[in-house]
Amino acid sequence: MSDNTPQKMEPKRKWKNPKWWLREFATLVVLFSVMAFAMDWWRTQDMPKGAVPAMPMTTISGDAINLVALSHDEPVVLYFWATWCPACKFVTPTINWLSDSYPVVSIAMTSGDNRRISAYLNSHDLQFDTVNDEKGTLGQTWGIQATPTIVIIKNGKVESITTGISTPPGLLARLWFS
Repeated sequence: MSDNTPQKMEPKRKWKNPKWWLREFATLVVLFSVMAFAMDWWRTQDMPKGAVPAMPMTTISGDAINLVALSHDEPVVLYFWATWCPACKFVTPTINWLSDSYPVVSIAMTSGDNRRISAYLNSHDLQFDTVNDEKGTLGQTWGIQATPTIVIIKNGKVESITTGISTPPGLLARLWFS
């Protein structure tokens, strides 16, 4: 005789399978990457492409900066940041570390007067050259929509732009491929 009683089925526990975790992780990595590239594209669409805008810049210590001339020997990191920027607190140590190997010019956007920025740089032991953009005019000229923004310049041309939090390997790769 056949038994017509419904059989109890064991629920499948997908989450116990390592292949399921790997597939979920890969999906999240792809989704995050697509979103990050889309955000970078959106935030940088108004920024200069190609030749670097010619504009005089002077650091808070009084040194003149010429990005085009500086970028002919090796790539230059142009770092737009602010003392009030929460994400900059994560990126700035990486930029400081990069300044040991590459020329870095930072632009402190709407962060106060030179004395305040110098105090901030000293209290955080930051060693890179900094230009004070007290009124945000350099940021407007460059089309900056978010801080931090990192621009890689080589031979007077913009090679790469990224916004938001960036990892050390990601920034190194941008420098090596420029």
